[in-house]
Amino acid sequence: MKTILLLGSGELGKEFAIAAQRLGQTVVACDKYAGAPAMQVADAAEVFDMLDGDALAAAVAKHRPDIIVPEIEAIRKAKTDSRAEIEAKEAEIRKATEQRLSRQQAETEALARARTAADSREEMGREMARLAERKAAAESEYDATAAKLWDEYQLTVSQAEELCVEFDSLPALRAQVADLRGKIRALGSVNVSAIEEYKEVKARYDELSRQVTDVEESRNELSRMIAKLSAQMREIFTDSFRAINENFSRVFTELFGGGEASLVLEDESDVLACGIGIRVAPPGKVIKNLEALSGGEQALVAISIYFAILAVNPAPFCILDEIEAALDDANVVRFAQYLRRISDKTQFIVITHRRGTMEAANVLYGVTMQEDGVSKLLKLDLEQVDATLVS
Repeated sequence: MKTILLLGSGELGKEFAIAAQRLGQTVVACDKYAGAPAMQVADAAEVFDMLDGDALAAAVAKHRPDIIVPEIEAIRKAKTDSRAEIEAKEAEIRKATEQRLSRQQAETEALARARTAADSREEMGREMARLAERKAAAESEYDATAAKLWDEYQLTVSQAEELCVEFDSLPALRAQVADLRGKIRALGSVNVSAIEEYKEVKARYDELSRQVTDVEESRNELSRMIAKLSAQMREIFTDSFRAINENFSRVFTELFGGGEASLVLEDESDVLACGIGIRVAPPGKVIKNLEALSGGEQALVAISIYFAILAVNPAPFCILDEIEAALDDANVVRFAQYLRRISDKTQFIVITHRRGTMEAANVLYGVTMQEDGVSKLLKLDLEQVDATLVS
């Protein structure tokens, strides 16, 4: 703090001393009020602000006009400058105070916004936790629904989506589902493997149906072939039977030396399945039943039928094994003569013990046993009457 030196004595000195004392008290009071360092008085103009400046200037000018007046002017000028500087500082103080208040308000608003943001963040955290719980519950429900689809219906989610149908009312749909469940329960126990069994049975059925179709087609084809062959066989049999019947009548007459004989169909509408009747009438006899004939006559009837069949379809080679064994000598002769007549178309080998048959043969072969256990073949050419022993 600057010290103002007050010169003079007497009343002027006392007045300056009183003014200085008052100035000191004022500075101390300002220091206590502002709570800042003591205010430094730059020059004596501050003292005159607190005193009656005009009166003090008059008093000073009264005693020392030559010295004090210029100083007073200088002090007034300094006072004006100090006052302007004080006003500038006060303006800066007010501006700083306004800035401080503005910043405090901004800080308050920022703190309020921070509290609001914290509250929002806390609310968002609670909402996220709630949504996480709902998500977990939805995932659990989704997994349970997928498991139920597979356990009860053996359907995956994608398959269920393909089978899903649109609906307008959920209660109506649930009522429909409940009705269907009731109908299913009314069906009783369900075979869960019925679908697989149905597939297997259907595959087998299709295969068997295909085979049945093939068999039916084959049967129809065979039926057509059988009908065609039956027609041909009926025609051929009818023609052959007519020729055999004519030959039988002729051969019978030749072998029996007369009489009549014929073959009769029991059912001419079914010539292939019906029986054949034999009607014979040897010379001088009326026969209603073949059993009335003797054994030789029955054998001769059979021989007549055989030769009648052979006449229709002659064979180049034929073996007869004692077919005339039951005939008497007269019939054996007629048999041998007939055999001789037809030998130009068929070569016969006859196994016989009958003399009449042997006399009609061209060549005889006999088996002899001159030594025990040793058989020898004997050939006799009746045309050359030359017997040759064939070893």
